[in-house]
Amino acid sequence: MRILMPLPDLDFDVTEVAVPWQTLTEAGHEVVIATERRGVTPAADPKLLDGVLFGRLGAEPEPKRLYRRMVADPRFRGAVAWQDLVAADYDGLLLAGGHARGMRQYLGSAALQLKVAEFWQLGRPVAAICHGPLVLARAQDPATGRSVLHGRRTTCLPKYLERSAYLLTAWRLGRYYRTYPAYVEDEITAALASPADFRRGPRTLSRRDTATDHRPAFVVEDGNYLSARWPGDAHLFATRFLTMLEKAALT
Repeated sequence: MRILMPLPDLDFDVTEVAVPWQTLTEAGHEVVIATERRGVTPAADPKLLDGVLFGRLGAEPEPKRLYRRMVADPRFRGAVAWQDLVAADYDGLLLAGGHARGMRQYLGSAALQLKVAEFWQLGRPVAAICHGPLVLARAQDPATGRSVLHGRRTTCLPKYLERSAYLLTAWRLGRYYRTYPAYVEDEITAALASPADFRRGPRTLSRRDTATDHRPAFVVEDGNYLSARWPGDAHLFATRFLTMLEKAALT
């Protein structure tokens, strides 16, 4: 199966891209990278590789290893352009997150939102994690003019996590953890049919799942749509999305 993964040129989250990439490609699926302009090789937020603050708060060692393996893979290079995407050419869509300023290129692209809305209409598997659901919140159903998330249940980066990271680092990094003036959770909730459709999940500040231990993770599955909160959910998120794709292949 062919899975579309749009990305910004710079600043995507290491874990939220590398872990699903590894899970999906290892299972034999083709992950197609798309960027604003054709042929760009995107790069992760460097602070997540080197350490956000005094060498800490970045990605865990395992996702860093997976990231290095991913960017060395020829299949990761030679991205297609967002404007050239044909929704029907793909069997699944994965929208990863990240919070640094480079993410605005991806999260705020009207061209990408249009393509995502087209894919959504196909009813094929869609997965979004952390800031990724913002793309869906901003993508409009052409029939109603509402967000494609209207009437769906979802999670995303919880406000308490976004606020905690900002308050911990603002003295040194300013608004590094505040991608937009509005919190991600607030914008997502505003796009839903009801605030009750937002699922925050168990409170967490540091525990992350691994390939062999999904206990700290939380995801929300609603039909063909899967969402997760942050990098700490990435392994369960990738595994559940793989299951969704395999089920879709049988129908």
